[in-house]
Parts: sequence; structure tokens; C-alpha cells
Amino acid sequence: MKNIYKQIRKNPDFIELIKLRKKISWSLTAIVVFCYFTFIIIIAFAPDIFSIKIFDDSVITLGIVIGLLVILLSIFLTGVYVYIANKKLEEKNLKILKKITAN
Repeated sequence: MKNIYKQIRKNPDFIELIKLRKKISWSLTAIVVFCYFTFIIIIAFAPDIFSIKIFDDSVITLGIVIGLLVILLSIFLTGVYVYIANKKLEEKNLKILKKITAN
């Protein structure tokens, strides 16, 4: 059984799959981290921007809306990763397993 693990690790398709998975996950992580830290930096150095009211008679400020957007973006990108992992990456994974177990 350990032999199959060695075959999988040495398989060029598997190595490509791992590189693709890392590329996708790090890209999505970078987007979320960039948005979050931009939000925090604006809070730290220009908090007046987030105190602007959406409407003149509203109690909802720009900071609340942007904060919710950062949260929703994180949830959305998590969904994107799950979709990619379950559809694209899993298909490639199964092809690799079939190819190796057929030998």
C-alpha cells in the first residue's frame, strides 16, 4: 500500500495538481488579507472616512457597509474555493488515482 503513495507523490499530474491547489488557495487568501488589512489601515489612519453616513437621515455609516462587504467577500471566496476544489481539483485527483491504480 505504501508503494501507491510513492507513485502518487512522484506522478507529474499530482505535482501539477498540488501546485494548482496552492496557487488558487494563496491567491484567494491574498485577496482576503489585502481587503481586511486595507480596512484596518483605514480605520487606524483615516477613521473619518468610515463615519460618513450612507444617507443624510440614516444611522448606517460607510464603515458598517464596507465591514459587511469584507465579511461577505470572505464568505464568497470561501465558496469559490470549495466549488473549485470539489469540481475541478477533485476530478483531476480521481483521474490521477484511476491512472495509478490501473497500472
